[in-house]
Amino acid sequence: MTAFKQRVLSGMQPTGNLHLGNYLGAMVNWVKMQETHETLYCVVDLHAITQATSVWGGPATLRKSTLEVAAAYIAAGIDPNRSILFNQSRVHQHAELAWIFNCVARLGWLNRMTQFKEKAGKDRENASVGLYDYPVLMAADILIYHATHVPVGDDQKQHLELCRDIAIKFNNDFSVEFFPITEPVIMGTATRVMSLRDGTKKMSKSDPSDLSRINLTDSADDIAKKIRKAKTDADGLPAEAEGLKGRAEAENLVGIYAALSDVTVADVLKQFGGGQFSALKNALADLAVAKLAPINDKMVRLLADPGYVEGVLVDGAARAAVIAEPIMAETKKIMGFV
Repeated sequence: MTAFKQRVLSGMQPTGNLHLGNYLGAMVNWVKMQETHETLYCVVDLHAITQATSVWGGPATLRKSTLEVAAAYIAAGIDPNRSILFNQSRVHQHAELAWIFNCVARLGWLNRMTQFKEKAGKDRENASVGLYDYPVLMAADILIYHATHVPVGDDQKQHLELCRDIAIKFNNDFSVEFFPITEPVIMGTATRVMSLRDGTKKMSKSDPSDLSRINLTDSADDIAKKIRKAKTDADGLPAEAEGLKGRAEAENLVGIYAALSDVTVADVLKQFGGGQFSALKNALADLAVAKLAPINDKMVRLLADPGYVEGVLVDGAARAAVIAEPIMAETKKIMGFV
């Protein structure tokens, strides 16, 4: 059995503002994984253009958003000296391997991808081929580095299963143990942070209401205001976690507090259970400001020097290509390309 180096790959799209859900659901774990794995974190700009131009905003917006997301990574604690930080389109092997995987993946596999159905909606005939093929490119993103672990949220687990299927089929088709069977990593208290206006929906940068999310670019006053305006129900906080069942907004706020303070939900309810939401909201507002305001301040400083941020991406892409190129070359050799 081939022993693969423990390597992590993950990334986010440069579309819209990154928010608290991105931070707690992904970035906090990315920072921790720098201690235990070789880590590559990319801004997935090729994925961004799979939707209509009105969604990703066109060339000027794409460039600006790419630099903003990279700055957010660094501000949240991703160290460009310890991790490889780059934007996907700078490493051409992503797209090259994606084509080969298009010839390995099967139409039936892609037809089962629920996220395409959700994003395409009723106007599926007008969706781009890129949106349909998004999971195959994601598989290439992962396997071009022989990544063994990928931190994922619930919404990406199906795509990672497809990645595993592609790796297994490639290995079987060519009688090799070349691509690793990548493992999902789901960590932390708040793997799924919900909207502050509707606890049944995931916090999203595409939600039309800015009050539904806490952006990493929000000021301290905005953060506090949004938390105090967050939707709750008429009952007080329960003393035990069992009492949160069926109370989506209460469960969300308690979960956010637990994740930001790195304690359990039971610990939060021990402190606030039996009381009114106002006490929890006030404490959560102070905690969120303390955690997120320094990230916002550092992002502002980084974006005042976009040349530095772009330099980090250029350097990261060069380091990423050192890993990707021999894997791409060996893939071609296995397949018989001259």
